This record gives sequence, C-alpha cells and structure tokens, in this order.
Amino acid sequence: MLASIKALPEQVRQYLIVTGNYWVFTLTDGALRMLVVLHFHQLGYTPLAIAMLFIFYEIFGVVTNLVGGYLGARLGLNRTMNLGLGLQVLALGMLLLPTSMLTIAWVMAAQGLSGIAKDLNKMSAKSSIKLLVTSEQYGKGEQEKLYKWVALLTGSKNALKGAGFFLGGALLSLFGFTAAIGVLAGMLVMVWLFSMVKLKKDLGKAKRKPKFSEIFSKSRSINILSAARLFLFAARDVWFVVALPVYLASQFGWDHYYVGGFLALWVIGYGCVQSIAPSLTGKRRGKIPDGCSALVWVMLLTFIPGLIALALSHDIAPQISLLLGLILFGGVFAINSSLHSYLIVSYASDDGVSLDVGFYYMANAMGRLIGTILSGWVYQVAGLEACLWISSAFLVMTVVISVYLPQRVAALE
Repeated sequence: MLASIKALPEQVRQYLIVTGNYWVFTLTDGALRMLVVLHFHQLGYTPLAIAMLFIFYEIFGVVTNLVGGYLGARLGLNRTMNLGLGLQVLALGMLLLPTSMLTIAWVMAAQGLSGIAKDLNKMSAKSSIKLLVTSEQYGKGEQEKLYKWVALLTGSKNALKGAGFFLGGALLSLFGFTAAIGVLAGMLVMVWLFSMVKLKKDLGKAKRKPKFSEIFSKSRSINILSAARLFLFAARDVWFVVALPVYLASQFGWDHYYVGGFLALWVIGYGCVQSIAPSLTGKRRGKIPDGCSALVWVMLLTFIPGLIALALSHDIAPQISLLLGLILFGGVFAINSSLHSYLIVSYASDDGVSLDVGFYYMANAMGRLIGTILSGWVYQVAGLEACLWISSAFLVMTVVISVYLPQRVAALE
C-alpha cells in the first residue's frame, strides 16, 4: 500500500494529503454540529437559541471564503489548509470547559472559529482538485476526469459528515459532552501535526499575485452559479439544520442515538449519490453536464418539500411521509450539489483557482447562514411545515436563476 502511494506523482500525493485532511476534518465537524444541537436541546434551549449558536459559524464562513480564496492564491493552499486544522483544534479546546461555564456567547465564539476552519479546509480541497487536470484548455476526456474527481471528493466528504453525525450522537450518549469534545480534539491534533510536516508549500500558489480587489468574481457564469448555489443551500438548511433534528426528537420521541444515527445514514447516502452523480447525469449517454443539466435537476427538486409539507398538514402517516420525503429530497439534492461542484471547478480559471472557488463558496456559506437562522426562527414560530414551504420558495428562486447558466452540449470521448 505504502509503495503504491510513493509511486504516485508528487502532485497526486499532495492532493491525497489534502483530501485526507479534509476527510478527518469533516468527520469531526459533523460530530461537533450534532453534539451542539443535541446537547443544548437536552439542556432546554429553544430551537431559535440553538440556531443562534451557529450564527458566527455561518457568518465567518461567508467572510472566510472570500478572504481564504485570496490567501490560498497568494500563500499556497498548504497554509490555508493547516491554518484551518489549527483553528478547529482551538475551537474544540474552547468547548472543553465544564458545561456550566459554556455560555451562549462562548459557544458562539467557538463555532465562529470552527466556521473559519471549515471553509479554509473546503476551499483548499476543492481548489486543489483542478490541479489534477493540467491543460489550460480542457478536452472532453479531461472534463470527464474532472467531473469524476469532483464527484468523488464531494460525495466522500458528505458520507464522512454523515458518519460524524452518528459519531457525535454516540459520543454524547456514551461519554457526555466534554469527554466527546476531547476525543474529537485528540483525533484532529494528530492529523494537523502530520499535515504540517508533509504538505508542501507551493500547492495551489498562483503564478501572478492577485490583488485584494479580485476576491469578487468578474465572471458572469460564476456569478450566476453562485447566486443559484445560495438559494439551493438555503432551501436545504432552512429545514435540515435545526428544525429537523429537534422535530425528530420532540415529536417522534427519538433519543440521541436515533436522531444522530438516522441523520448520519441520510448524509452518508447523500454522499454516495453524489459520488455516482456522473453516471446519473449523462456520462453513459456521452454527455457532459452544463447549465441546462443543473436547471432540469433543480426543477425536479422543487416539488419535494411542498409534498412533504402537504403530507404533514393532512396527517398522512407523518413519520413515514417525512422520512421517505427526506430520503427522496436527499437523493435529488445530492445530484444538484454534485453538478454545481463540478460546474464551479470547470468555470474557474486555472491560475489562482482558489479565488473563483472561494467566491462561489462564499455564496454557499451565505445560503447556509440564511437557512440556519430561518430554520430555528421559523420552526419556533410556525413549525416544520412552514420551513418546508420556505424551502420550496427558495428552490423556485434557484430555478429562475439557473435559466441563465451557460449551456453547452458535449460528448465524452
């Protein structure tokens, strides 16, 4: 195994280190989110108060993607990756205080650091993938390769995030909040130290030093895709982040194992669908996805939250309707997400790719921020059904924006 890894090109080995860092980080990040949601719900916090714990996580994600893309282009992706790992270790360390000392402000600050860390890692990993396809003008075969690698990275990341949900719920039930945080911190420290030694300094550094003013994309296609991404992820998080786990625990009486386990399986399945998205979106028919593909798939997604809301409002087997609807939503959403992740890497310029990727994931973070706030507030005021209707409205906005995405039809080699 080690001999096979050493035989790989240096650039590929560096990318594997970045991917490994991203995987472990994602596992701990998913576990931390589930720990915070379930622990503070258990303490009696309202859904809105729980949502507020993640506000800095999402706000700093918006800023980090903009500035992080700029830093990645100027300093190299190794530094942004290692900085993200270090900040996550610090965020976990902040939560090792006794539970009685964890005020809302302190947890919000820790989540803010975690948000910065997460988006530095995501930007570094997603930007690095384009380095595997080295020609300046991508051929059809290289586009197929690019789509495959993007889908595998995105899918595996989300599968591990799902495993993190299960890990967080299990650790909370077995050891309690503080000990669970300590386990996660220990895992990440080892990965961080390895990365500091092995990750090389020139990874992803732009040949031309970009100006700070270039953090905002001047590409029409990237701006349109970013706007679509914003509403797409707001549509997911408006009912998934806070409303769904609290609803499962309070309405169906599920304990931490059930909530964490089900959401873990959902996200793992979501990641698996992302990984095989190239086969589902036209690869076998000789098609490379374009803006038209993104439009078709988001149109299919738009109806699902509304159908779930109708089933709940008419008391049609609520538990079965919600769970089956969630599974269907996850599968179609996964294909949408994978298409978007491919399109941004495809649209991004070769030199200083992290600038374009960072701007795009800034829009992603903004959508998550909007969804997170509304998930807690709307659920507390009007319930899960209202969250689902807002999700449908956001998806309609995504459809309208996606009409303007560039369209091209190309056959794979």
